[in-house]
Amino acid sequence: MTVTPSRAGDEGTTARRGRRRRTGAASDPSAQDLGTAVGTEEEVLLPGARAASPGTAHPAAAEASDSGAASGADVGGERNGPSEVPPPTRGFLAKATLVTAALSIAGALLGLGRDQALAHLFGAGTETDAFLVAWTVPEVAATLLIEDGMAFVLVPAFSLAVARRARGTGGGDPVRALVASTLPRIALVLVGVSALLIAGAPYLVAGLAPGLPDPRLAVDCTRLTATCVLSFGLAGYCSAALRAHRRFLAPAAIYVAYNTGIITAMFVLGGHWGVRSAAIGVALGGCLMVAAQTPSLVRQLFGRRSATAAVTPAGAAAGTRKVSDAEGPDAAGPEAERSAEQPSKQSVTHSVNLALVTPVLLFALCRQSQVLIERYLASNLPSGAISHLNYAQKVAQIPMTLSLMLCTVTFPVLAQALAEGDTERARNRVEHDVSVAACIVLLGAAAVFACAPQIIELLFQRGAFTARDTAATATVMRVYSVGLLGHTLVGALVRTYFSAGRPTWYPLAAMTAGIVATSWIGAATVGAWGVSGIAAANAIGITLTAALLLSGMNERRSVPIHTRRVVHELSKPLRAAGCAAVAGALCASRFDSPALALLTGGLAVTLVYVLLLRLLGVQAVAPAFRTALRSVTRRLPHARFR
Repeated sequence: MTVTPSRAGDEGTTARRGRRRRTGAASDPSAQDLGTAVGTEEEVLLPGARAASPGTAHPAAAEASDSGAASGADVGGERNGPSEVPPPTRGFLAKATLVTAALSIAGALLGLGRDQALAHLFGAGTETDAFLVAWTVPEVAATLLIEDGMAFVLVPAFSLAVARRARGTGGGDPVRALVASTLPRIALVLVGVSALLIAGAPYLVAGLAPGLPDPRLAVDCTRLTATCVLSFGLAGYCSAALRAHRRFLAPAAIYVAYNTGIITAMFVLGGHWGVRSAAIGVALGGCLMVAAQTPSLVRQLFGRRSATAAVTPAGAAAGTRKVSDAEGPDAAGPEAERSAEQPSKQSVTHSVNLALVTPVLLFALCRQSQVLIERYLASNLPSGAISHLNYAQKVAQIPMTLSLMLCTVTFPVLAQALAEGDTERARNRVEHDVSVAACIVLLGAAAVFACAPQIIELLFQRGAFTARDTAATATVMRVYSVGLLGHTLVGALVRTYFSAGRPTWYPLAAMTAGIVATSWIGAATVGAWGVSGIAAANAIGITLTAALLLSGMNERRSVPIHTRRVVHELSKPLRAAGCAAVAGALCASRFDSPALALLTGGLAVTLVYVLLLRLLGVQAVAPAFRTALRSVTRRLPHARFR
């Protein structure tokens, strides 16, 4: 049985939905974009349910609302009721995004420090290539288990369970029931996969990089990094649960802990273990990711508020029949108690199933296979090619990571809107997120293209990393920057396909088309263009996937957005970024000092880009910036650990 959150127009639904009456800012599209419920909400009556009096608001729902618990719809075993937890306000989303972005920047800076340490200690030669082949395991595991795959399934499932807890539907705590039914099975699968990778490391290395001159070092590193499958899986599980509870601090801090573990291991153990110390650091960092989130998750599962919500009777909760005083406390009887308990158990048990998980994980694996293709093609090039690709990709993807912070925070909000059948709010949410994310990533892409040589020289050119490595890496990074918009659009749009809580194979088909294009173009160009041809294939393939996902946004598959309007709006920052990149490159080329050239080029890119955005009439960034600026002076209620 698959739990499919109800949407407007779904067949078979009998629930009558109350319409929000908005006052004051009701016509403000930015307020609607941010999911802010303004005014009052009419009571929703379901067949067989009695109206609750105004003074009998459910205490568990009020407590969950105070604590910022994510809301969802009561679906799967019974008819939809009203959301007991209101959508987050614009200020909350801004604060959550700022916290997530700040810690993500810290994690990204530590990631740069990790790559700098790797380049300084081991250069860009055979040893580093061997480790980077083993690095494929944590890269794929992060995509499948933390960033995309598991999150697309578990965030909606936990949002639904949190909403059930807020309503106090009886039959125990739905969140704990979900954990009890899923965590042991997931952990068992993760242990088995880790063991399989450790045992099959020689075959994995041979398949990933058949051209390595000495595969034994890569095999040793792969066996160490394979342990991250278990730790990343547990970390991703904790992150999904906490985000559904609207707790963003601990999930955002995991890469700070992860990269700290790797850097520490390289400097402490590098003299004796060589590049194997970096693989040991991956294993240590994965454990730190779990440790950083465990206390917060335990408090959400077993804290005072969750316990109160779990034991409070349903009372006036939506979709349940309230027993009057005249009928007596035993009027409902055991049959009514079982009927109240059964839907909760069904939803918890079946909200995560194979039919829903399979397309999500296959999509994430297919997306990550771009890295596998790149390293497979580069393994037959001269020594250092894999390293140049790795360093260029890590730096170039920083703007993409920052641009998706808002989408990470609003993912539970989008899932809630779809679960409630509020298609209009979901559409506005998606269009707003895509516009803001595109504006941010294109500014970063223009800066990367304009100042690539200076960035690489300042970050990596020391120790074993030579000027030749700088030139090769900078060239590749400029090619990668062309595909950053495609990567961002894929990350932003695919959430909408998997937020509805029902299986869909369209994202996998779109990603497969992109991978096929990447493979063919890479194989055709690697001989003539080397690593630049591989990077160009990556950019073209991911752009094709983004175009397919954008064109497939409709009521049947996802959220029916205004595609032509979105494309028209995206063309504005794209044109501005092209002009800004040229202007920045010209300014940076006039200075010999890399620091001065980077400063001048970066300023030129920013000024030209912002000016052109104003001239072209792009309005998406200014409201978000003003809201974020107001939010930094306010208390961050969601940033606490409990």
